[in-house]
Amino acid sequence: MNKLMGVAPRHPGLWVDITETDLHGNQTIQTLQTVTQGEAELSQLCSQLATLSQQGRWIVLISPPHIGYKHMLASAGVRMDRILLVHTKDEVETLWAMEKALTSGTSSAVVTWTSSLDARDSRRLEIVAKSARALGVVIEDVNAHLPHKHQLVNATLTSGAGNFCSFH
Repeated sequence: MNKLMGVAPRHPGLWVDITETDLHGNQTIQTLQTVTQGEAELSQLCSQLATLSQQGRWIVLISPPHIGYKHMLASAGVRMDRILLVHTKDEVETLWAMEKALTSGTSSAVVTWTSSLDARDSRRLEIVAKSARALGVVIEDVNAHLPHKHQLVNATLTSGAGNFCSFH
């Protein structure tokens, strides 16, 4: 009664034909440097992301800036119901989220926006690439090391109860 017929697996979840590439990952993580917050780089990836979104797995966007990526992806034919947005609080959490998304097997592609990577983070991504099961893209902001120029554009003192400043 407990005989296997041929080489068929016993569990229905394993009846999917898994290729050798799917088992071992063998993906690379591409690092792109940008001065445009990744807008040009994402537009170059759109056709590939559209194809990958048809697989039914997630296209994960980690810490995307406000560059109009939704319109860009939708107009390229990316299935918007397959987009998963992840907002992180710092670089450590960003890289951790990317690692988990790449190795989970539920994503087709993972696109991450981050500041410049140091040697330790680059090495970590090399190790993750060995077990990655999705396309990985890091969009690295080359201007992240520059100090931010915080300028107050129209600082006005509001007249109200107390002495509070309102910045517009």
